[in-house]
Amino acid sequence: MKYISTRGGVPPQSFAEVVLTGLAPDGGLFVPQTLPRFSPAEIDDWRGLDYPSLVARIVTPFVGDDIPEPELQQIIARAYSTFRHRAIAPLVQSGHNEWVLELFHGPTLAFKDFALQFLGHLLDYILEQRQQKAVILGATSGDTGSAAIEGCRRCANIDIFILHPHERVSEVQRRQMTTVAAENVHNIALEGNFDDCQNLVKASFGDQSFLPEGRRLIAVNSINWARIMAQIVYYFWAALAVGGPQRKVSFSVPTGNFGDIFAGYLAHQMGLPVAQLVIATNANDILHRCISGNDHSKRPLVHSLSPSMDIMVSSNFERLLFDLYERDDVAIRQLMETFHTTGEFKLAESALAKARHLFGSACVDDELTVQTIAEEYGASDYLLDPHSAIGLAAGRRCRSDDSVPMICLATAHPAKFPEAVQRAGYPGAPPLPPHMSDLFEKAERFAVCANDRASVHRFIADHVSA
Repeated sequence: MKYISTRGGVPPQSFAEVVLTGLAPDGGLFVPQTLPRFSPAEIDDWRGLDYPSLVARIVTPFVGDDIPEPELQQIIARAYSTFRHRAIAPLVQSGHNEWVLELFHGPTLAFKDFALQFLGHLLDYILEQRQQKAVILGATSGDTGSAAIEGCRRCANIDIFILHPHERVSEVQRRQMTTVAAENVHNIALEGNFDDCQNLVKASFGDQSFLPEGRRLIAVNSINWARIMAQIVYYFWAALAVGGPQRKVSFSVPTGNFGDIFAGYLAHQMGLPVAQLVIATNANDILHRCISGNDHSKRPLVHSLSPSMDIMVSSNFERLLFDLYERDDVAIRQLMETFHTTGEFKLAESALAKARHLFGSACVDDELTVQTIAEEYGASDYLLDPHSAIGLAAGRRCRSDDSVPMICLATAHPAKFPEAVQRAGYPGAPPLPPHMSDLFEKAERFAVCANDRASVHRFIADHVSA
């Protein structure tokens, strides 16, 4: 299996090199040259597999010969051994032919554990085999940071630096990052928003001269292909649980950086019968505006009750655009240059028509988010976090066929967002799971940095281990 850049300026790369590189040197994102495809009979044969076994079936073709199968199976087993539900990703029925896929049973209570537990073990294996050390640099709007730290804090070959927007993530999210007492973990509170953090990370990959000799940057944001690959699995898992592949299934996905829903698109391309993918946004609705009205233009960032989705520039959307434009890297380069220069672009009519054939979209503001949390708790004592509530509300708004199961992705535990659930009428703060009960008693450790690349680079250079 070889990987190419969406902008066409890089020779085909191996799986291991793509995992270590993250962002392609030409500024594009890596995608497989070809996707594995599975027949309905093959998918049906997976019905009795447990979650780690299903992971092995789906990711092995992407890995190819880069990791021997026994070692890959060990990496997968370790990655999912820390989840606190035997089903790993259980489904809960929320209405007629409607389901919530709970993706928050990992160690940091967010869907990003599915990819980042796997990625941490994967990186440690590859670096150990190469006798290399590396620096992880990531940006988080809340959940990626804690999941990446949890996945990498025991890695002997990695120093990890995570940028979060100062005072713009929830207290639980912040403490999950800043209370980890590991020498290789460093948290930076950037005086800016998430897009500032993400832009700084991308710029750093373009110029790594600030690093000590022999070190390289690795991305753990969803621009890293391994994260997308790992997330494909739970779409197959959920569809099998409700009657796939004999029947089509629809999904509604709370969407910020477009990585999670792009994994659903790939599942469809690989043979999973998907009727509809709903892009569920909060007030930062550039993707909804693009799909519904061909308006892909930047607007001022809105700080919402769903902070993990407070993103205006969705990096992984470029991967979908590459397919919508028939993998024309010249067209993608021009499109992204236009966006960089003007802050907007419009899709070609043929590309927009292809997107609308599979994707629906809806914008769910804070008022409807709170209303959805309150209604679900009142009707069934089921408590949603604000991001999951957006997915459920958007799925109901966009659902085109009640006979097709609609699976709404629940991306975080409600205890991570007490402000939103209390506004919905929940009495008090939702309790944290027992393994996190002492979170507010632990000392925090983080640095506040100006929104300035030189300041961040100095901090990193000063704190990389010898």
